[in-house]
Amino acid sequence: MAFIPYTFTDAQLVDIRRFCGYPAYGDGAVVFPYPWIMRQYLALEYRIQHISQNEGLVVVNTYLTNLYTLENAIPTTSDNLDTDQAAVWKHNANEQLDRDRLFDSWRRRLCNFLGVPPGPNFGGASNALVV
Repeated sequence: MAFIPYTFTDAQLVDIRRFCGYPAYGDGAVVFPYPWIMRQYLALEYRIQHISQNEGLVVVNTYLTNLYTLENAIPTTSDNLDTDQAAVWKHNANEQLDRDRLFDSWRRRLCNFLGVPPGPNFGGASNALVV
Protein backbone atom coordinates (compact mmCIF):
# COMPACT_ATOMS: atom_id res chain seq x y z
CA MET A 1 0.00 0.00 0.00
CA ALA A 2 1.48 3.34 -1.07
CA PHE A 3 1.55 6.27 1.29
CA ILE A 4 -0.43 9.24 0.00
CA PRO A 5 0.00 12.41 2.08
CA TYR A 6 -2.95 14.65 2.84
CA THR A 7 -2.76 17.97 1.03
CA PHE A 8 -3.83 21.01 3.02
CA THR A 9 -4.97 24.18 1.31
CA ASP A 10 -2.67 27.20 1.50
CA ALA A 11 -5.10 28.83 3.96
CA GLN A 12 -5.04 25.73 6.19
CA LEU A 13 -1.22 25.69 6.15
CA VAL A 14 -1.16 29.35 7.23
CA ASP A 15 -3.61 28.62 10.04
CA ILE A 16 -1.74 25.51 11.23
CA ARG A 17 1.48 27.53 11.47
CA ARG A 18 -0.33 30.43 13.15
CA PHE A 19 -2.20 28.25 15.66
CA CYS A 20 1.04 26.43 16.52
CA GLY A 21 2.63 29.80 17.31
CA TYR A 22 4.98 30.19 14.36
CA PRO A 23 5.37 33.56 12.63
CA ALA A 24 4.68 34.05 8.93
CA TYR A 25 6.63 31.55 6.84
CA GLY A 26 7.11 33.72 3.76
CA ASP A 27 9.54 32.08 1.36
CA GLY A 28 11.15 30.04 4.14
CA ALA A 29 14.48 31.90 4.00
CA VAL A 30 16.44 32.05 7.26
CA VAL A 31 16.37 35.59 8.60
CA PHE A 32 18.71 36.92 11.28
CA PRO A 33 18.33 36.65 14.29
CA TYR A 34 16.07 33.59 14.13
CA PRO A 35 18.03 30.73 12.49
CA TRP A 36 17.57 28.65 15.66
CA ILE A 37 13.86 28.45 14.96
CA MET A 38 14.38 26.91 11.52
CA ARG A 39 14.85 23.44 13.02
CA GLN A 40 11.43 23.71 14.68
CA TYR A 41 9.93 25.24 11.54
CA LEU A 42 11.36 22.45 9.42
CA ALA A 43 9.93 19.84 11.78
CA LEU A 44 6.50 21.47 11.53
CA GLU A 45 6.73 21.78 7.75
CA TYR A 46 7.81 18.18 7.39
CA ARG A 47 4.91 16.98 9.54
CA ILE A 48 2.25 18.94 7.68
CA GLN A 49 3.65 18.05 4.26
CA HIS A 50 3.95 14.32 5.11
CA ILE A 51 0.83 13.60 7.14
CA SER A 52 -1.44 10.69 6.30
CA GLN A 53 -4.89 11.11 4.79
CA ASN A 54 -6.66 10.09 8.01
CA GLU A 55 -4.45 12.23 10.25
CA GLY A 56 -4.92 15.29 8.07
CA LEU A 57 -8.54 14.89 7.09
CA VAL A 58 -9.91 13.63 10.37
CA VAL A 59 -7.66 14.83 13.18
CA VAL A 60 -6.00 18.06 12.02
CA ASN A 61 -9.14 19.35 10.30
CA THR A 62 -11.10 18.66 13.51
CA TYR A 63 -8.55 20.71 15.44
CA LEU A 64 -8.79 23.51 12.87
CA THR A 65 -12.60 23.55 13.01
CA ASN A 66 -12.56 23.78 16.81
CA LEU A 67 -9.80 26.39 16.81
CA TYR A 68 -11.70 28.61 14.35
CA THR A 69 -14.75 28.46 16.63
CA LEU A 70 -12.75 29.19 19.78
CA GLU A 71 -10.76 31.98 18.15
CA ASN A 72 -13.90 33.67 16.83
CA ALA A 73 -15.52 33.55 20.28
CA ILE A 74 -12.73 35.57 21.92
CA PRO A 75 -13.51 38.97 20.32
CA THR A 76 -17.20 38.64 21.21
CA THR A 77 -16.34 38.85 24.90
CA SER A 78 -16.26 42.61 24.36
CA ASP A 79 -20.06 42.45 23.95
CA ASN A 80 -20.36 41.99 27.73
CA LEU A 81 -17.60 44.25 29.01
CA ASP A 82 -20.10 46.92 30.02
CA THR A 83 -22.21 44.55 32.16
CA ASP A 84 -21.09 43.55 35.61
CA GLN A 85 -24.42 42.23 36.84
CA ALA A 86 -27.90 42.09 35.33
CA ALA A 87 -30.84 40.68 37.28
CA VAL A 88 -29.73 37.26 38.53
CA TRP A 89 -27.16 36.91 35.75
CA LYS A 90 -23.64 38.06 36.52
CA HIS A 91 -21.01 38.36 33.82
CA ASN A 92 -17.90 36.22 34.22
CA ALA A 93 -15.21 38.84 34.74
CA ASN A 94 -12.62 36.30 33.57
CA GLU A 95 -14.48 35.34 30.38
CA GLN A 96 -11.79 36.51 27.98
CA LEU A 97 -9.00 34.97 30.05
CA ASP A 98 -10.98 31.70 30.25
CA ARG A 99 -11.56 31.72 26.49
CA ASP A 100 -7.89 32.52 25.82
CA ARG A 101 -6.83 29.59 28.02
CA LEU A 102 -9.26 27.23 26.30
CA PHE A 103 -8.08 28.41 22.87
CA ASP A 104 -4.42 27.98 23.86
CA SER A 105 -5.09 24.50 25.26
CA TRP A 106 -6.47 23.43 21.88
CA ARG A 107 -3.50 25.06 20.12
CA ARG A 108 -1.18 23.08 22.41
CA ARG A 109 -3.07 19.87 21.58
CA LEU A 110 -2.52 20.52 17.88
CA CYS A 111 1.22 21.04 18.48
CA ASN A 112 1.37 17.83 20.52
CA PHE A 113 -0.43 15.86 17.84
CA LEU A 114 1.93 17.17 15.18
CA GLY A 115 4.90 16.40 17.44
CA VAL A 116 6.32 19.93 17.41
CA PRO A 117 6.96 22.40 20.22
CA PRO A 118 4.77 25.49 20.36
CA GLY A 119 6.37 28.26 18.33
CA PRO A 120 7.82 31.53 19.60
CA ASN A 121 4.51 33.37 19.09
CA PHE A 122 2.50 30.90 21.14
CA GLY A 123 0.37 32.66 23.71
CA GLY A 124 0.63 36.09 22.16
CA ALA A 125 4.35 36.69 22.53
CA SER A 126 5.92 38.83 19.83
CA ASN A 127 9.26 38.31 18.17
CA ALA A 128 9.17 41.42 16.03
CA LEU A 129 12.41 42.19 14.22
CA VAL A 130 13.43 45.80 14.59
CA VAL A 131 16.07 47.06 12.17
